[in-house]
Amino acid sequence: MSKIINPAAIKALSIDLDGTALLPGAILGGRTKECLKRLMAGGIRVIINTGRAIESSRRYYEALEAQGPMVFFNGAEIAEVPDIKVIDSRLTNLDVIDFGIDLARSMDVHYQIYFPVGFGPEKESPWEALLIDKMRPEVEMYKKLSGITPVVADLKRAINATGLKGCIKGMFISDPSFHDEIRRKMTGRFGSSIYVVRSYPTFLEIMDAGVSKGEGLKTVMRHCGLKPEEVIAFGDEDNDLPMFGVTGFSAAPSNAKETVRQAVDFVYGSCAEEGLAVFLEELFG
Repeated sequence: MSKIINPAAIKALSIDLDGTALLPGAILGGRTKECLKRLMAGGIRVIINTGRAIESSRRYYEALEAQGPMVFFNGAEIAEVPDIKVIDSRLTNLDVIDFGIDLARSMDVHYQIYFPVGFGPEKESPWEALLIDKMRPEVEMYKKLSGITPVVADLKRAINATGLKGCIKGMFISDPSFHDEIRRKMTGRFGSSIYVVRSYPTFLEIMDAGVSKGEGLKTVMRHCGLKPEEVIAFGDEDNDLPMFGVTGFSAAPSNAKETVRQAVDFVYGSCAEEGLAVFLEELFG
């Protein structure tokens, strides 16, 4: 039996973007946008909790006029918006990143690395640099989805930059049939010191073991003085699962992965039909 939510007791919503709040094609629907803005005007905090970079999330938090601490890179960075102030970050060991480069090359799959601000070819950029070895079809797909143009560089040389202590994350983009082998080889080498998670049907991300959307949300909740019973988490993929153990309530769209639908308190309509907005309108009237 589903839990019963008292809408008057809810103070915040932790919301994934792709597959949850966004329409297919990474579009923020008008109904969802207006619904979330109405809730924020009524005092409810919207916490974007995404695997996306801050840069590729910007169009969404600006469209919503959302402010405050948000979770990016699956929890590897927590930053206040719209004035970007990083509250917390956790980098992935360079040995892990380096092994990922070798593995991607040996399997002939796409691999990309997010560097901290101030590293990479464009050191003056206010955003985290995204580097790739070479142009592949996956690059254009990622660019269309994220709005970020990767920089082609020698990844081995880039990770040996002076002063670089770690990277935000490495990401394989490939047919899902390769994911089990990648996961097995990465965990076989680094064990429990890394966090390997699918964040999109073709994305397999490699981060430090202390990183997750749940840990990132804990940081935001402490920062904002929020209790678990005051927060609802929304997500559709494996990387959203850690959120559900942090909040009092959880919900997923009908298009969510089956393991996610099984884990949540509520399942609502598809993201393609702006199911999030429908759910929230019914809950909060």
